Amino acid sequence: MKPASQGVNVNIMGREFTVACPENERAALTRAAAHLDSRMREIQKSGKVVSLERCAVIAALNVVNELLSIHDEARKKEDLSDRMRALHDKLDSAMQEQLNL
Repeated sequence: MKPASQGVNVNIMGREFTVACPENERAALTRAAAHLDSRMREIQKSGKVVSLERCAVIAALNVVNELLSIHDEARKKEDLSDRMRALHDKLDSAMQEQLNL
């Protein structure tokens, strides 16, 4: 059964938004909103972006770019781990063959 969603109030750039969110995800949503608010304020302070909408889009693009970079790094580590496991299996097999001779 899906957890019941309740409205959570978050404040981003001085504006309050109510977002539906399951009880068990409230802390994560609040943390995400605080992070987004911080990123948008950094962008706004740079003076290059004036409109709230444009600031939100640029912040979202920056955050998604970071997320994808982290995802790519995790995939590389997973691929390396798979290759190391395969190499380990080959070494085990070769050593077993040597013992059986």
